[in-house]
Amino acid sequence: MGRDGDGNSAYGRKAFRRSKSHFADRITADGRDGWPVEAGRYRLVVSRACPWASRAVISRRLLGLEDALSMAIADPIQDDRSWRFTLDPDGRDPVLGIRYLSEAYDRRESGYPGGVSVPAIVDVPSGRLVTNDYQQITLDLATEWRALHRPGAPDLYPEGLRDEIDSVMAEVYEDVNNGVYRAGFATGQEEYEAACTGVFQRLEKLAARLERQRYLVGDTITEADIRLFTTLVRFDAVYHGHFKCNRWKLAENEVLWAYARDLFQTPGFGDTVDFDHIKRHYYQVHTGINPAGIVPLGPDAAGWLTPHHRERLSGRPFGDGTAPGPVCPAEEVPARGRP
Repeated sequence: MGRDGDGNSAYGRKAFRRSKSHFADRITADGRDGWPVEAGRYRLVVSRACPWASRAVISRRLLGLEDALSMAIADPIQDDRSWRFTLDPDGRDPVLGIRYLSEAYDRRESGYPGGVSVPAIVDVPSGRLVTNDYQQITLDLATEWRALHRPGAPDLYPEGLRDEIDSVMAEVYEDVNNGVYRAGFATGQEEYEAACTGVFQRLEKLAARLERQRYLVGDTITEADIRLFTTLVRFDAVYHGHFKCNRWKLAENEVLWAYARDLFQTPGFGDTVDFDHIKRHYYQVHTGINPAGIVPLGPDAAGWLTPHHRERLSGRPFGDGTAPGPVCPAEEVPARGRP
């Protein structure tokens, strides 16, 4: 998520198309792209506001990669140079020493297309961007980084289920993850109605699937659940109002609301969510569709902590593994962002 600053006011005024990741190098166990997996070498740059980046935050925590892959958190409010490190002392990332993520992009390539997006992984020694391929980063964390996983890390992309996981994720991406954006940034009524209709048709199909099973694929949490969760957790806070995806609220769908709460209350999910960052980013940055920049007070996030009763469907959240430990103090979500 992210683009150069003058693009923020253009949302809702010109046709929306999601950019492909321009930098698609992979960090792999065998280093075949020139970037071998190595503890301490890379820095993951994220925004807690961004659903695409939040996938990587959740995966990193579930897999126990905190010590191997450090994390920088950008300010949820961008300026005309996009993501910035104004949450850090002196406005600089303490590891990379830069004020803007664009500086790491520039060290990799000048005049790159597609703007500055998160998640991004930067090579610390050179300060160069390695990848901003949000679709591939989490798959590689789950598979290529295995040697650095914590003991008891879950298998988020089990080999025997990959075809089904890929199929579910493709549908979720097209109609839900990206569908809410196509609705929110539509420039005409027909475009909006088609996207919004697609969002809710897919959500209803997912609800039917999740009525009889605790997780999307198999009986454990997989990459597919992570990708759906990052949209659902933002649904009532921003997509329902800001993006006009308002056929119904998530909290009004018994199955999806229980499923989302189940994940939220699972270590590694809700403890990475910052509702303050989420709301301020969408409502204050997208001036093309919210010119006044007013951030709504609601909805009350306390509902995320209410009982979900999904245990009756059995399922083993972490499979043969275990839950991650407590969040390290430096990465705890501030109180104002939590329910």
